[in-house]
Amino acid sequence: MAVIYKVNRAKLTDGLRLEAEFYQPKYLFGVSSHYKWVRIGTILSFCQYGSSLPLNEEGKGYPIFRLNEINDCFLTKPQKWVVMSQREYQMLKLQRDDVLFCRTNGNFELVGRTGILKEDIDAVFASYLVRVRTNPQYILPEFLTIYLNTTFGKLQIQRRAMRSNQVNVSASQLKAIPIPIFTHEFQAKVVDFVNHAADKILLSKHNYAQAEQLLLSELGLRDWKLRHTLTYVRSFSQVAKASRMDAEHFHPKYKELRNIIRNYSGGYLRLIDIAVNSNETIEPRTNPEHNFKYIELADIDQNIGVIENAKTIRGKNAPSRARMLLRNGDGIASSVEGSLDKVALVSEEYDGAIGSTGFFVLRPRTVSSGYLLALIKSMIVREQMHCESSGTILAAVPAKSLKNIIVPNIQQEIQDAISSLVQQSLAAKREAKTLLEKAKRAVEIAIEYGEQQAIDFLCK
Repeated sequence: MAVIYKVNRAKLTDGLRLEAEFYQPKYLFGVSSHYKWVRIGTILSFCQYGSSLPLNEEGKGYPIFRLNEINDCFLTKPQKWVVMSQREYQMLKLQRDDVLFCRTNGNFELVGRTGILKEDIDAVFASYLVRVRTNPQYILPEFLTIYLNTTFGKLQIQRRAMRSNQVNVSASQLKAIPIPIFTHEFQAKVVDFVNHAADKILLSKHNYAQAEQLLLSELGLRDWKLRHTLTYVRSFSQVAKASRMDAEHFHPKYKELRNIIRNYSGGYLRLIDIAVNSNETIEPRTNPEHNFKYIELADIDQNIGVIENAKTIRGKNAPSRARMLLRNGDGIASSVEGSLDKVALVSEEYDGAIGSTGFFVLRPRTVSSGYLLALIKSMIVREQMHCESSGTILAAVPAKSLKNIIVPNIQQEIQDAISSLVQQSLAAKREAKTLLEKAKRAVEIAIEYGEQQAIDFLCK
């Protein structure tokens, strides 16, 4: 049903926007609030765009934060590098408590993703991100981050998004977003939850790193480095057997890694011996009005192997690649060459969700799901995936090539220790998410009902 609403002509100058969408009542929640509302720009001490220099795939230069590293209100360790001068680095070097805002992306839902840096990491940030620092006299940086991740903050981001080939919320539009000024007492309570969540994230990373190191140490791979080989020779018979002749597939590093696995004291197995590559699919468009949780590559936090920010879609709006049925305990691993680090464990929350066809869905057969995650996320499997990938425009690992991937047959006691550390890591991550959700809800309650009710909610 059509809805008609009127806006005073004097307000049409707000943001120099004239389209009806901009003035929908759902965006005007602050008008009746008892709290003072100001534009974000008035409480910032600093605002800056990032670097537009190309990424350096060789791992040289300075780590650079991208959209992939903004997850659940925090910035995680960068996975890419950029080469720049010392002068440029000093201008763009991030500091603890800096806030990054994603200003543009082809995916509407990713624009406005905001995270805060709570670690000491020497890194810079990409051009499609905006770095801001708040004036703590008015707003604490953690509070700004939480606000922009609330329903109200997201509505204001959505309101100011400019849509064309790319969705864009410029720095000037970010500065124009209204934000409520609450007391420092309430802000401090929200910050406590954010900092507690940050501690849980660090614990999660620590536990996962221990699991990974235990796995690699068992094979003597903890300090193993891929050697650079300038030239190497393979016979025609080897090329014919592999049915391919690209040089990367025959790189000596892959043979060296597989020899280490084959010579492991406990022997070795094929990956498909310990996990089934599930072909269980679903066609969501046969239920056009049903809501499905849909998970694609961008929804994976590759640091510890968890699903983040999964979307809810109607069956009728599901893309053609939304077909893989996911079960609790499945390990999902990207089959796309450029995203092989996108590996995660399907938790109970996502049981019955739909995954992109860009994933292998590996269902544990003879091992625990925690151990399987550590294995497929490690260099042991990832490097073999690189070896097996093929194609030109969009290289990927064919499903039939999974039979060529081998894994060590590690004794059960060590498997259990690795699995336990992985589960501890995932539990700490869940606790962090719960703390952040409570902080976001508290800010929403404060906006809707007042500070005291929000404080009471946090103290429960």
